[in-house]
Amino acid sequence: MIPTKVRSHLVQNEGLIFERSSPGKKGYQLPELDVPEVDPVAALGAGNIRSTIEDFPEVSEVEVIRHFTRLSTWNYAIDLGMYPLGSCTMKYNPRINESVARIDGLAWAHPYQPESLSQGVMEITARLEEALLEITGLDAITLQPAAGAHGELTGILLVRAFLEAQGSPRKRILTPDSAHGTNPATAGIAGYEVQNIRSNDQGMIDLEELARAVDSDVAALMVTNPNTLGVFEENIMQAADILHAKGAMVYMDGANMNALVGIARPGDFGIDVMHLNLHKTFSTPHGGGGPGGGPVAVKKHLEPYLPVPRLKRVKDAFTWDYDQPQSIGRVRAFYGNFGVLVRALAYIYAHGGPGLRNATVDAVLNANYLRHRLRPYFDLPYDRPNMHEVVFSNDRQADKGVRTGDMAKRLIDYGFHPYTVSFPLIVHGALMIEPTETESKLELDQFVEAMIAIATEVDTEPQTVLKAPHMTRTTKVDEVTAARRPILRWRPA
Repeated sequence: MIPTKVRSHLVQNEGLIFERSSPGKKGYQLPELDVPEVDPVAALGAGNIRSTIEDFPEVSEVEVIRHFTRLSTWNYAIDLGMYPLGSCTMKYNPRINESVARIDGLAWAHPYQPESLSQGVMEITARLEEALLEITGLDAITLQPAAGAHGELTGILLVRAFLEAQGSPRKRILTPDSAHGTNPATAGIAGYEVQNIRSNDQGMIDLEELARAVDSDVAALMVTNPNTLGVFEENIMQAADILHAKGAMVYMDGANMNALVGIARPGDFGIDVMHLNLHKTFSTPHGGGGPGGGPVAVKKHLEPYLPVPRLKRVKDAFTWDYDQPQSIGRVRAFYGNFGVLVRALAYIYAHGGPGLRNATVDAVLNANYLRHRLRPYFDLPYDRPNMHEVVFSNDRQADKGVRTGDMAKRLIDYGFHPYTVSFPLIVHGALMIEPTETESKLELDQFVEAMIAIATEVDTEPQTVLKAPHMTRTTKVDEVTAARRPILRWRPA
């Protein structure tokens, strides 16, 4: 079966720009000089003049344009097709968000403007704070952290500051084996020892093991809910009770909040502090090393420790409040990446409460649809109703010598970005898939057809999968050698 590709590459084997070079070609035209010509050596000195650039390609304008336009067709993008990456929530960014963020008064706002000229900006910030508090069910929030992992660190530092004020910061943080990998890293950076908590056979926290682990040395449990298996931690309130009974707190990694918005509020099921990934739940741009947003929301007892400044309304105006003696201090230079905050508020306002809930329902429905369609072809290690993502195993294909990474590379030939490979670690040979709420049934069916075709190839002609990808300029590479001895520069023969 040859499934319909989401897109086709215009050119599969575009040459290097150097390979198109011919001596004497130019990609520009300059008018004749209308001023006296000056000897550059006499003007600048011989030591400051370079007559040629070594190996610089000499090509025409049209060759440059066509070369880079063809290369651009190789860049997979959310505007071209689905990203099935689990726990990354790569989804479409509505254009209305971008239009709003480009309004002159917002796009050109500067963090050093006086407060009197920033009231509109500050009101947008205040409205986003209010919306996120309503969504999470928590009491106070900071928008200052620049990304999800930054929010994690901020949250754990708040826990540490609160416990220090009680007389001891304690020593350990508990992290389930189904948590995001940044959770133990965050705990370590904050100065804590990390203790792993095993999941039970249903993919949830083992409450008996948790109860044995919690003592007076434990500062908090860092739990991802829904977890990285896509399973909702049904016993989260009992887990919170276990922690609270020993004076410890519950930190929730809110990266998967797109499975809960409008349906469940973390503040209502025992969470003390959490971060939100604006790119994952509220559709701001994701990745590329650009600005992000990782707001941190807390219960009332942690509010005094939030980073300064805090946004405050005095009569009819907003101001920044630095008078917070118990604050952990700044965690970045300015109060959040404002352009990202604008986009998130635009998304929330465009949907409204019912629309946000529908987005959540669609995300869960799409993931369960993929689970149902692909279950006959791939092993499902945790047979629980999933939320926003589903995690299969490569156990069935491994019997033929084909692993999850091999199938992911073959998926490229069918025009899709690969799914998340080999994560979470508690699933051997994991295939983690998250369709998000933005994908149509047509797109999901095309993805399903591609995955079924690959599963069939594994059974009938496994070498086709093992040697994939076949339709890219560079075929299968030795990833170990590439990582250990990378060649980062092309040199002419």
